[in-house]
Amino acid sequence: MRALAADYDAALFDLDGVIYLGPYAVDGVAVALEELRSRGTHLGFVTNNAARTPAAVAEHLTELGIRADADDVVNSTQATLRMLGADLPAGARILAVGTDALVQQLSEAGFTVVASLDDAPDAVVQGYHPTIAWQRLEEAALAVQRGAAWYATNPDLTRPSDRGIVPGLGSQIAVVRACVDVDPRIAGKPYRPLLDETVLRLSASHPIFVGDRTDTDILGANNVGMDSLFVFTGAHGKADLAEAAPEYRPTYIGYDASALLEPAREAHVNGSRFVCGYQEIDLTDAGGFLSTRPVTRDEQLDALWAALQARWRYGVDISGVLNSLDTLR
Repeated sequence: MRALAADYDAALFDLDGVIYLGPYAVDGVAVALEELRSRGTHLGFVTNNAARTPAAVAEHLTELGIRADADDVVNSTQATLRMLGADLPAGARILAVGTDALVQQLSEAGFTVVASLDDAPDAVVQGYHPTIAWQRLEEAALAVQRGAAWYATNPDLTRPSDRGIVPGLGSQIAVVRACVDVDPRIAGKPYRPLLDETVLRLSASHPIFVGDRTDTDILGANNVGMDSLFVFTGAHGKADLAEAAPEYRPTYIGYDASALLEPAREAHVNGSRFVCGYQEIDLTDAGGFLSTRPVTRDEQLDALWAALQARWRYGVDISGVLNSLDTLR
């Protein structure tokens, strides 16, 4: 049967929660990506996280057994730089509130990176920093109050890690936002700039995006008219899908990125019954009812996809179905 990836010229992957969790690769992903390459699929790695340069990300991927170089990686700083270039003159003074990698990329793009409000910055660029000093957030807030343009590389409130869910840049942005009366211009998903930058850099004509979050990855793909695959190895899960408004819904679901090597999961309606594979969801006055007994993970994914169609089409309660799918988070 035809693999899902065969319908696309490129596969674009979010990193945290899809390719790796902290210092560890998601089980089986390295093998799946190599198989995709062997079948002619162009791979791109797309990250909202601006804490590292594309070269550093590529090095990390290589250490995890995933073949990649800097040209395969697009981060939100690169998209931010394009925004800055359109808005600000060459050499503009930028107060960088992030890691050394953010400073490096801003400097390499020809901007003058400053460290203090006293340097009269033209703009503030905020990127994720795992150990951000509180004083840096104060400096950013004060600069924006005095008229500096405000940019942020991404809006992610949280990040998945090997230890659990931890605060992301969105939480750091919220600290600054509490002190000012404007919102930052944001490059990362779900906003267009990062995915537009990725398509441009990779020369992709018909890509699919693989992500683990409905509010950034899937919404971002929908915002640019790109098909998407939602996977269960990161931040969001079945309950998030069940409550997703139309713009947050993926084109496909699969347990992990290896689903690109499998046929697309499809559901159809037969009267008041939704069917995917051999799994069936019947509609009753009380909501969706699972009339089969899915045991394996793939069977439970089929049951979930059928239940989601019932939920999304008719708004029925599928909480009982979700509770029975114990291999899915």
